[in-house]
Amino acid sequence: MRVPLRSGLYIPDLMVLPESVLSSDPEQLIKDAILVVEVTSKSTAQKDRKPKLWGYAHAEVPLYLLVDRWDPESAKGEVTLFSAPEGGRYTRSLRVPFGEGIELPSPFDLLIDTGAFPV
Repeated sequence: MRVPLRSGLYIPDLMVLPESVLSSDPEQLIKDAILVVEVTSKSTAQKDRKPKLWGYAHAEVPLYLLVDRWDPESAKGEVTLFSAPEGGRYTRSLRVPFGEGIELPSPFDLLIDTGAFPV
């Protein structure tokens, strides 16, 4: 998907869209995304943590879930849910270590158990 203010394409690990837009042009889908998920690997971690965070916030994706297997601050696996994009940044975030649950708000209203996430 093409992100506004960005010349390249982002390929998220998971993107949740309303069914009504699935036949749209792939470059237009970012404006309709409800949730984007990225799972870090050693080769993508820095891009997932910074440029993609910036890009998804600028595209006003309501929820960005980052499954970070090598968080540099904690040296442990953590999951962060970024929400409430405003002015090109997320104004809220919730971070939990692997092993704790993280709740996705409406329209999902879902508790994700991270206990089985590999470190």
